Amino acid sequence: MRIAMFTEVFLPKIDGVVTRVTRTLEQLAELGHEVLLFAPGDPPAVYAGFEVVKVRSMSFWPVYPEIKFGLPTPAIAKRMADFQPDVVHAVNPICLAAYGVLSAKRRDLPLVASFHTNVPEYTDELRIGWVRRPAEQLIRTLHNKAEVNLCTSAPMVEKANDVGIERVDLWPKAVDTVTYTPQRRNRAMREKLTSGNPDAPLVVYVGRLSREKNLNLLAEIMPRLREQVPGARLAMVGSGPHRNDLRKLLDPAWTTFTGYLSGAGLAEAFATGDAFVFPSLTETLGLVALESMAAGVPVVGARAGGIPFVIDDGETGFLVGAEEPARAWAARLAQLLQDTDLRARMGKAAREEAERHSWRASTETLVESYNTAIARHSH
Repeated sequence: MRIAMFTEVFLPKIDGVVTRVTRTLEQLAELGHEVLLFAPGDPPAVYAGFEVVKVRSMSFWPVYPEIKFGLPTPAIAKRMADFQPDVVHAVNPICLAAYGVLSAKRRDLPLVASFHTNVPEYTDELRIGWVRRPAEQLIRTLHNKAEVNLCTSAPMVEKANDVGIERVDLWPKAVDTVTYTPQRRNRAMREKLTSGNPDAPLVVYVGRLSREKNLNLLAEIMPRLREQVPGARLAMVGSGPHRNDLRKLLDPAWTTFTGYLSGAGLAEAFATGDAFVFPSLTETLGLVALESMAAGVPVVGARAGGIPFVIDDGETGFLVGAEEPARAWAARLAQLLQDTDLRARMGKAAREEAERHSWRASTETLVESYNTAIARHSH
């Protein structure tokens, strides 16, 4: 099958959407399919053996300078004509991927669109709430041009249906259980994450440091946690536009900012903490929570968005209500830090749950969705 894929984000940016796209490309290559990827920013020319077409883009400055919006050009149309895809996949259609939607319709091609980022909810956190309603209307219109729409968690399937998106199905969650494993835990990474205090209890966050992740709450959680667990430290792994603000909010005596990590270093960071904290209220899935579980580290996450689709409350981690105060988060984290047996039991259960979700199975389901789109289009 020949697949033209349009994505709003790609390497060298690192986030959950990029991880899903890269892992999917690797699996599609192994399954023998052909992909032409259109991506903004400064992507590699080739990934998993597939050509990556670099699309002219501009930064979403000053709101979120890391985000690069791809701009349609005549070169895209020419590459589409040369490639002659069987199906088009628009990943998170907003700008460049929105052009992918229009390109598919103009060429009378089957279309699959996937929903990964809850942009309307992000607008409030990014202090541009005035664009929320137009964003909702745009996203609904674009998705309803597709023969198949995919969401990455069951709660988001329900939400998409509720806001009027049609023909919605689940693109199953998946995680790399070879890279992310409890065996990656090590003393050297513990030294790094604790700024030289490896014996201190350690809470880890991995992901973008941005307003929509609700990370300001950590400034309230951590002092309350230290009242119950003296010396508890926090490691912030990642970077983003909210990094400098967080450096001011979080006590530097107890907080370590590592910047971006990747590869083995990232896997070691996941495995080396005692608990993973994930206060975001706007996740469509929360892939980093699943990666932490694969590393054998239980997660304390928000009972919101797609996170309850990942965490089995009381078994593989804890869920905290979106309206609950910081002390509720601190209490759950304290349970994990103080009770070695509980932490080990939950970590083992988390790992076992992660092992049930492979990228191969997830990608095979995606290919089924491509075939469904082709069949629906033909009728």
